[in-house]
Amino acid sequence: MKNNRYNRQSFLGNDSDSKIASTTIGFIGAGGGGSHIGQQLSHLGFKKIVAYDDDTIEESNLNRTIGATEADILLKNKKVEISKRTVLGIQGDANVQAYAQKWQENPDPLKKCDIIIGCVDSFAERRELEILARRYLIPYIDIGMTVQHVEPEPPRMSGQVCLSIPGQICMVCVGILSEKNLTREAEGYGAAGARPQVVWANGILASTAIGIAVDLVTGWSGQSEQSIYLLYDGNKGTVQPPDP
Repeated sequence: MKNNRYNRQSFLGNDSDSKIASTTIGFIGAGGGGSHIGQQLSHLGFKKIVAYDDDTIEESNLNRTIGATEADILLKNKKVEISKRTVLGIQGDANVQAYAQKWQENPDPLKKCDIIIGCVDSFAERRELEILARRYLIPYIDIGMTVQHVEPEPPRMSGQVCLSIPGQICMVCVGILSEKNLTREAEGYGAAGARPQVVWANGILASTAIGIAVDLVTGWSGQSEQSIYLLYDGNKGTVQPPDP
């Protein structure tokens, strides 16, 4: 009997199911943004996944970590293991390499990926990931968000999604990585609290990243070979390229 699971994404191409299933995607960070990444990859049919996160789930993570439960807090489960459980619950035959460690301690699995997605907090780690991806000719998709609060204005939520393709513009070129950002990143989260995150913003950024990854794999839109830089304005609810 024909497998009907992916009928509604058949517009991606006649052989899209096999392309997706044979693609290896790595993602770093299995918390707010990364938990969306793992879930959506498995819904789409990706079966070869490499994931890294050395953090243990905490109560404060439950406001944004997809698949995490109160029981995980009591059991002190690792975020990456929760993400693996989510993936296997949707795609039971997936091959999930889940590493509860920093990727820098064991980078070799990343070098074999076809696409890498970064869901990390620091600019320094973004730079390291982009360097690795470019060295091994791997497209790198970066997502990130922040909240700044300058009285008397309301908090400003913003973020970015960037596709960095070897040989094309990089994150330094578009201004995500700069000496100013690298030296002041610890101050960049403002009065809204330490590294504030909310589930809907993470979901928007992660979904956008997944859409870019699917386009890279299937080429369904005809624009998959171009670098991409999109800005998220959480106050206005928009995702769009920066002004010229």
